[in-house]
Amino acid sequence: MKTKQIVFTALGVAELLEAEYLPPKADEVTVRLEYSAISAGTEKANLIGMRNGPSVVEGSEPKFPRTVGYSASGVVTDVGEAVDDIKIGDRVIVFWGKHKQNITIKRTNVIKIPEGISFEEASMALISIFPLAAIRKTRLEIGESAMVMGLGILGIFAVQELHAAGAYPVIAVDPIKERRDLALRLGADFALDPTDGDFVERVKEISDGGVNVCIEVTGLGIGLVQALDCMRKMGRVALLGCTRSSKFEIDYYGKVHGRGISLIGAHTAARPKLESSAGLWTDEDDLKAVLNLIKGKRLNFKDMISEIHSPTEAYEVFTRLAEEKNFPIGVLFDWNKI
Repeated sequence: MKTKQIVFTALGVAELLEAEYLPPKADEVTVRLEYSAISAGTEKANLIGMRNGPSVVEGSEPKFPRTVGYSASGVVTDVGEAVDDIKIGDRVIVFWGKHKQNITIKRTNVIKIPEGISFEEASMALISIFPLAAIRKTRLEIGESAMVMGLGILGIFAVQELHAAGAYPVIAVDPIKERRDLALRLGADFALDPTDGDFVERVKEISDGGVNVCIEVTGLGIGLVQALDCMRKMGRVALLGCTRSSKFEIDYYGKVHGRGISLIGAHTAARPKLESSAGLWTDEDDLKAVLNLIKGKRLNFKDMISEIHSPTEAYEVFTRLAEEKNFPIGVLFDWNKI
């Protein structure tokens, strides 16, 4: 039996190909996807041949094919003999899977979707917990000021989560006006353009001298440098954006060391696997938290969804991702449209 899967077959080329349908082993389940979400930063990096993991050496030759698509939702169609808490017909989030029509995966990589939450919303849930983990690592306290540098999908999630966590003011930063406007609709108190000449002064004015916490999501050296210039003494900067190139310089003595700034590695791989503790939650526990916040109307995923495509449009969609500076927030594949 065959199924379909999106594969990056060469530099800049995405294709929908036939793939093997794998029956579940004892500790696995098979899920027929409803929706899978594009995580723009990671998937663009993989598509254009950038470093695709913390252990990959900078400058190494990119290897293809590559498969991505780690945040999805669907319906369970088969379960392994050792699985007794998930049944056929259950609505589930699939995390750390692929853009694949029928996917067989470990039972530990699915979580049930509560009633009242749509497949579309649930398909983005894993992506939303990346900034949540970064916020936890900063040990944000209610009433502290916060800034998000970069308003792609991770940045917009970060804005909402900072607002829900009690940060004030929440300052959203991006050169693209449409993204700033979306951030203001979804919880930012201020939205600034980092290319404005008085950007740093405006941040310090708004935050009474500098922000306590910054979630840096640009993945650019200049973004990190600007973030450091905006920090209050003893501030904390979570490096959520993957700054995949080391070819930029920072005055560590003046911008970090002398002012007591904490730089916090916040790659999603740097989280516990089995048990949560203060500031360090597992994927599953953060997913449950996000689902509760959606149910409680503290997070708004619906208004982040801007485009839904058939997987047959993968080539066109990923070509846009590679080429467009303002690729839309919240792009999903609908696996019922094959």
